[in-house]
Amino acid sequence: MTDVLRRREFLKQSLAASATLAGARKRVLGANDRVRVALIGAGRQGRGLLRGFAEHKDVQIVGVCDVYAPQLPLAVAEARLAGDVKPYKDFRQLLDNKDVDAVIVASPDHWHALHTVMACQAGKDVYVEKPISVTVDEGRKMVQAARKYNRVVQVGTQQRSGDHFQKAKEIVQGGQIGKVTFVRTWNWGNAAPTGIGNPPDSAPPEGLDWDLWLGPAPLRAFNANRWGVHPDRWSSFRWFWDYAGGMLTDWGVHHLDIVHLAMGVEAPTTITALGGKYALQDNRETPDTLQVTYEYPGFVCTYEDRECNAQTLGGRGYGVSFHGTDATLYINREFFEVLPEGGKRGYEPPKVEAANNSGQAHVRNFLDCVKSRQLPVADIEIGHRSTTTCLLGNVALRSGKRLQWDASTERLIGDQTAAKYLTREYRKPWKLIV
Repeated sequence: MTDVLRRREFLKQSLAASATLAGARKRVLGANDRVRVALIGAGRQGRGLLRGFAEHKDVQIVGVCDVYAPQLPLAVAEARLAGDVKPYKDFRQLLDNKDVDAVIVASPDHWHALHTVMACQAGKDVYVEKPISVTVDEGRKMVQAARKYNRVVQVGTQQRSGDHFQKAKEIVQGGQIGKVTFVRTWNWGNAAPTGIGNPPDSAPPEGLDWDLWLGPAPLRAFNANRWGVHPDRWSSFRWFWDYAGGMLTDWGVHHLDIVHLAMGVEAPTTITALGGKYALQDNRETPDTLQVTYEYPGFVCTYEDRECNAQTLGGRGYGVSFHGTDATLYINREFFEVLPEGGKRGYEPPKVEAANNSGQAHVRNFLDCVKSRQLPVADIEIGHRSTTTCLLGNVALRSGKRLQWDASTERLIGDQTAAKYLTREYRKPWKLIV
């Protein structure tokens, strides 16, 4: 099946799903009705999202859930909430609450699939943080659950709601920078040599249900870095394969999602990766240096992460650059600008800065879709495609293989050595069943 036919089929399915969604809810929300929202995962990111949701006048926060008890009062207080907000340790009890219309899934990455699928089964709409999953198979099941249970599922790739990202897409797709044959994405920083440190295994802190935190992941002794909650940094579970995929899935998914948006593509055809843990002296498992190359029809895209050298490219430590025959368009969360090729005249806008809050616009889009039953701007199918692209980079790295990818079947072509990384076995009693 060609890319064009796949896109047509996806559009046809999406429109059909949108039509089905329109009559799906037992409690039909009008434009002025309040959406009753609950949070699963009350850590730093979850509390930030909760504050953002609470700023919308048509939102009522009715519950917060976390397996670490001290997070619960923080979630309530930081969101500046009033009224009856019920705390939960077990997300299943939250999902049993018939007064919840939608849930925010901001749990560690290895929980995203289960939380989303079970929320859909419970009749809740979902705003799920990126990356949506830690394996490709999980992501596909999340899409299936959204469609089967007629749920609105928005992925937290909020850059899609940024006005300057949408404008950049128009410029790239309109041909103003010429034919794009190469795209670069990157994150650069320097945490050498100690990184996140190397704490020994220990007993879990008081108030943490470590077994429930692990959930479907393999049984491991508690380690402060595996859990990762720390007052001065983002949770370090991101750097362990059991729970996440390192910088490629944590930050690269934002970049590669914009590549898909601007270039009008859904998936690469060939993936290679090189890298490793070369300098950091901590207990992380994911690489401190990584270079992934993706081949798409008509262009090549790279993702580069350096955790041991922060030297920038023209002062830009992260971002996406689209290299066309007439000009290069560089974009990050603050602005985009077009740099013409020498001697060429063409589309040369001034530096264009972001004019809206993409995070709040993304939440607003989700809330509007909860009411209208339309597909959101970062529908779960779109988020699955972007997450899959990142996951495949890690599969290529961990397997040492050059991957050939069939996006229509979501299977590897040829050598199946790396196929074991496309799925994972859940620890009992957890099961992912759609």
